[in-house]
Amino acid sequence: MTSSMNSSVSIKDLSLNFGAVSVLKDLNLEINDGEFLVLLGSSGCGKSTLLNCIAGLLDISEGQIHIKGRNVTWEEPKDRGIGMVFQSYALYPQMTVEKNLSFGLQVAKIPQSDIDKRVARASEILQIQPLLKRKPAELSGGQRQRVAIGRALVRDVDVFLFDEPLSNLDAKLRSELRVEIKRLHQSLKNTMIYVTHDQIEALTLADRIAIMKNGEIQQLADPTTIYNKPKSLFVAGFIGSPSMNFLRGEIAKRGDATVFTANGVDFNVDAYEANGPLQAGRKVTLGVRPEHIKVNENLGAEVHDATVDIEEPMGADNLLWLKHAGHTMAVRINGARRFNPGSAVKLGFDMSLASIFDAETEQRL
Repeated sequence: MTSSMNSSVSIKDLSLNFGAVSVLKDLNLEINDGEFLVLLGSSGCGKSTLLNCIAGLLDISEGQIHIKGRNVTWEEPKDRGIGMVFQSYALYPQMTVEKNLSFGLQVAKIPQSDIDKRVARASEILQIQPLLKRKPAELSGGQRQRVAIGRALVRDVDVFLFDEPLSNLDAKLRSELRVEIKRLHQSLKNTMIYVTHDQIEALTLADRIAIMKNGEIQQLADPTTIYNKPKSLFVAGFIGSPSMNFLRGEIAKRGDATVFTANGVDFNVDAYEANGPLQAGRKVTLGVRPEHIKVNENLGAEVHDATVDIEEPMGADNLLWLKHAGHTMAVRINGARRFNPGSAVKLGFDMSLASIFDAETEQRL
């Protein structure tokens, strides 16, 4: 496997073992110059471990890591041309913000005039000029994280690594800093690799998302593809809140029509773009996102009966939990529309936006 000409970070056949335990398994990943790549997965999937391998904080068992075309597999973290932002901020409590920003540069014996310019530039970009004389204890969580980002920024490197930088913040601050990080990337155009377990962060920030499970990348694609055409049942269930609705059944033929049938109810799937023929008798799982189900309007030709079980008003949206054909499913509708529990409703399914997975392999068909 060769690095592409515009590759910023290239990971080749990377494996990491802790004793007999395999943590990362034969990973290959090309990250383009200036790309914002998000490593997404639940706790223990290996995303932070992979980031630490790129940073040089962990020695890999096999494989190679190239940054800007240079093999850095065995180089020290300080020599890799990376800046890292940690979840815990990792600021020096006894130092002012200005000193926190400049300390690493002073250790590296950067000329003081350059240090002053870099600190001034980072402070301006992150809007932390008024905080320079304060110490970390005098800052809010959001301000501390800005300083932590600034400390990476002053290093003037090609690649920035973020290890769940917003997970210690409350929801409002997370939302605000998410916008700041996106603006920062658009301004700097540096390569950024960002670890998170938060799918909203991944979908809003990423150029591409690598979804990880058990030390392996399950799917690598842009957010739209990940959301609308998940490669596997795992990816489909992991992305989306609430999760995609899953119905287990099989493919059947009704005259010229191809249908998915479950619990005696048929769903016409002729509009579904399959990767190959959908063969009758094949056991499959049908997945439909909550927003791709219509309730009582614009139903299309095929109409299904259901009963409202629970209603969850969520402001702009209203989430209905419905009983249908022996399944419980979530439906997202406009928040102005209300339904009482027990109400009988009619449903229409947009099968052109559905997903069908093989029951055995759990891969998209």
